[in-house]
Amino acid sequence: MKQTGAQIITKLLEMHGIKTVAGIPGGSILPLYDELTRSKIHHVLVRQEQASGFLAQGMARTTGLPAVCMVTSGPGAMNLLTAIADARSDSIPVIAFTGQVNTKLLGTDAFQEADTFGLSFPITKHSVMVKKPEELLTAIPEAFKIAMSGRPGPVLIDVPRDVQLAECEFDKWPEVIPPAQRKPELPKFATSGKALDDKLLAAAKMLSASVNPIFYLGGGANSPKAAEALKNFMDVCRIPSVTSLMGIGSVPSSCKDFMGMIGMHGTYAANYAMHESDVVIACGVRFDDRATGLVSEFCPNANIIHIDVDAAEINKILPSAISIVGSVESILPKITALLAKENLGQNKAEKDAWCDQLIQIKKETVSITCGSPKAGDKNNNFEGSVNPRSFISSIPELAEKAGTKKDDLLISTDVGQHQMWTAQYYPIEKPRTLLTSGSLGTMGFGLPAAIGAAIANPEKRVICFSGDGSIMMNIQELATLCENNLPVTVIVFENGTLGMVYQQQKILFNKTYSASVFDRSPDLLKIAEGFGIEALDADKDPDWYKKAFDPNRINKPCFVRVRVDPEENVLPFVPGGKANISCIMN
Repeated sequence: MKQTGAQIITKLLEMHGIKTVAGIPGGSILPLYDELTRSKIHHVLVRQEQASGFLAQGMARTTGLPAVCMVTSGPGAMNLLTAIADARSDSIPVIAFTGQVNTKLLGTDAFQEADTFGLSFPITKHSVMVKKPEELLTAIPEAFKIAMSGRPGPVLIDVPRDVQLAECEFDKWPEVIPPAQRKPELPKFATSGKALDDKLLAAAKMLSASVNPIFYLGGGANSPKAAEALKNFMDVCRIPSVTSLMGIGSVPSSCKDFMGMIGMHGTYAANYAMHESDVVIACGVRFDDRATGLVSEFCPNANIIHIDVDAAEINKILPSAISIVGSVESILPKITALLAKENLGQNKAEKDAWCDQLIQIKKETVSITCGSPKAGDKNNNFEGSVNPRSFISSIPELAEKAGTKKDDLLISTDVGQHQMWTAQYYPIEKPRTLLTSGSLGTMGFGLPAAIGAAIANPEKRVICFSGDGSIMMNIQELATLCENNLPVTVIVFENGTLGMVYQQQKILFNKTYSASVFDRSPDLLKIAEGFGIEALDADKDPDWYKKAFDPNRINKPCFVRVRVDPEENVLPFVPGGKANISCIMN
């Protein structure tokens, strides 16, 4: 059979179960866009290329399956790269197709030419430029496999325009297993055989003998199967848990032994638990700097049992007493089975006392007013503004009052104070229901990611928490939201500043506010209305939530503005170079 490169791309995407792609066309990718019109694939037209990558992330983060975006060459591909780097940092499986100038023009500084392969190489899991259409028959299946195997991540395929148009002849299509049907493969360098058996038994014995053990859970534990394995473990052996930002959802926030997020803005109880622990079972985490603070004071007296699919993360930051390369969902049940044996059920009373102590510390130190300004410190221009912590924590209850079940909510955030308040106070109960830019911390992530989440989960309502700084980064995607008429509620906290920068300048730079206060602020409600989105002012309309979460308006997006005093701080706060246990509490 004969097929063009564009036809091969489209057919293989369909074979991999892709039903929706996000992107924006341009000259170097027009042949592929022409072919899309004859496929079953739905295309979502974004207004800026970066948003196509974040939209794909929204789909991938909620499903755990690869999602696809496509853009043109040069500036189009370069706009996309921030979203690709973000996906790499947070281990999100995204397949990006970038158009490229004709092969004979490569290296000539042709119109809209850029070295996309070279630029993308350090920020992808895998990157390739195809030179012939037949190469796509192997490159695309390989891309999906790489994106999902081991530690997930983005793959970029750069396709010159003439390759999209060129025909090639082949006998049959490659055998393809759609990602949703693919069985998990052992990661590279997986611990196996007798070595695995020995380490599992050693880990079980170490946990059994411990008095102050703690679970430290990251993105690698934030999947339905891993969450189930964690629950089964905790039914056998009571151990408290903490998470990184990416691990939020791996354990329900309502679990009595969950101490919260650790790190720079983690709860005191979580940071205390890590500091005082004698055994840390680290699942799917990489001990990044925002979580550890001063590394030498992070769990200083603990033996670490590290379980991760990425062998490169083992012993990279902190040495582990026992390291196992494998997925959390495959390894943890085996340790649970060993602990269930009577001879490994030691120190139960001590473990219970440890959990109860932490519960009491959490009760005494977590407050809805933590970080609120004192009367004399309030900004007079924001009199009557909301407490952002109580506002965020009340959202599930308000949604249910309006008739939308709290289990039908997905949460996305941009980056800044609102992100940390959401991580601290929004009750996340399930895996893959909090979408946030963790490692790269990319402002502008929230809105397009929420759009992607809504597309992949049409029965859910997505809430995007943003700030008046972050929302401006990709505010043009309100047009995409309106055009697709999706159930997304955008809630923007307006404080007239770059809130997190303002806070750090207040605390660390003696209130020298350099480029963190807006001299002029746009009318965000009018902007939303201009894009065709219903706008609600939460300060003036006490019934705003009835429209924002009305289940009868499931396909109706809306935009909500709420004013927040710029003197509101995100606390606790650990200054750089300090130990987590030495956090600022007020």
